[in-house]
Amino acid sequence: MRITVLAGGVGGARFLQGVRQFASGAGRADEVTAIVNTGDDVTMHGLRICPDLDSVMYTLSGAADAERGWGRTGESWRVGEELRAYGAEPTWFALGDLDIATHLVRTEMLAAGYPLSDVTAALCQRWQTGGVRLLPMTDQRCETHVVVRESERRRAIHFQEWWVRHRAGLPAEEFVQVGLADARPAPGVIEAIAEAELILLAPSNPVVSINTILSVPGISDALRAAAGPVIGLSPIIGGAPVRGMADVCLPVLGVPTSAEGVGRFYGARSGTGVLDGWLTHTGDTASIEGVRVLSRDLLMSSPEATAAMVADAFELVPR
Repeated sequence: MRITVLAGGVGGARFLQGVRQFASGAGRADEVTAIVNTGDDVTMHGLRICPDLDSVMYTLSGAADAERGWGRTGESWRVGEELRAYGAEPTWFALGDLDIATHLVRTEMLAAGYPLSDVTAALCQRWQTGGVRLLPMTDQRCETHVVVRESERRRAIHFQEWWVRHRAGLPAEEFVQVGLADARPAPGVIEAIAEAELILLAPSNPVVSINTILSVPGISDALRAAAGPVIGLSPIIGGAPVRGMADVCLPVLGVPTSAEGVGRFYGARSGTGVLDGWLTHTGDTASIEGVRVLSRDLLMSSPEATAAMVADAFELVPR
C-alpha cells in the first residue's frame, strides 16, 4: 500500500514515526511519503533553515533530541554563543553546532542551483529516514509572515520571529504566505497524492502547517481528484492543542479551537474541502457534513500508540 502524509513540525514528525511503525508491522511493506511544510523556512546568519523538514528528518533517523523536543541529540552551542557575544542578530534563534552543518550543506547546494527537493533527498541519504520519503511541499521559496499589532502599529514579521522570539504573544491579525501564489508543488508531490491508496493529514498545526501545504496551487485540487481516501486527524484534544500554539493561530482565521472547528475548516471532499474522514480524540465530537467521523485515542504517547491511530483511520475508509 502507498500512504501519503501531509505533515509539519514536531507533531508531524512524531506522527510519521507511527505511520512508519504501522507500515512495517505484521509483515507489511507499505510505501510512505511525507509532504512537508516549508512555510516556516527562514534564512539566518546566511544559512537556509528548514525547521519542519529537519524535525521530520532528525526524528525519523533517531537523531532528534526527544527531551528538548527539537534539534539534534548531543548538540553543543559554541557557535551560537559566539554569535551572541558579537551581538550578531538574531540572537533569539538557537543554532546548534551540529545543526549548523546541515544548514551549511543545504545552503551551499541551493546556491549551486540544486532545488530543495534534491537537497532534501541528499540530506536524507545521510540521515536514513527508515523508508519514509521526504518531499518539500514546493521547491520555490515560500515563507509565512505574520501581520501583528504592536502599540497601535501594524507590521509584518517572519513567522519564526513571532513564534520563537515572541512566543506568539504579539496579537496576530493575518498570516501571509510570501511567494505562495507563484509556488508549484515540488517534483513527486502530485504523483504521491494521485498514487496513494491512503492520504493522511497529520495532527500538525492546521493553520501554519497543513493549510500552508493545502494552499500551494495544485495540491488541494490533487487531493480532491485523488483515488485514495483523505483522512485527517484532529490536532485539538478537549478544546486545546496537544502541543504548539494552534489555539493562537486558529482565531486569526475565525476557526473555533475544537475538533469540529478544524474539521469544518478542512471541509468535505464532497464539497469544496479535502476530507473523506475525520478522526477525533475520545470524548470530542464533530459533525461535518459529508465527512465520516470517528473518535479514538489520539495521544501520541509512543510510536506504537500512534500506529494504532493509523489503524483507526482505516475504519473511516469507505468500503
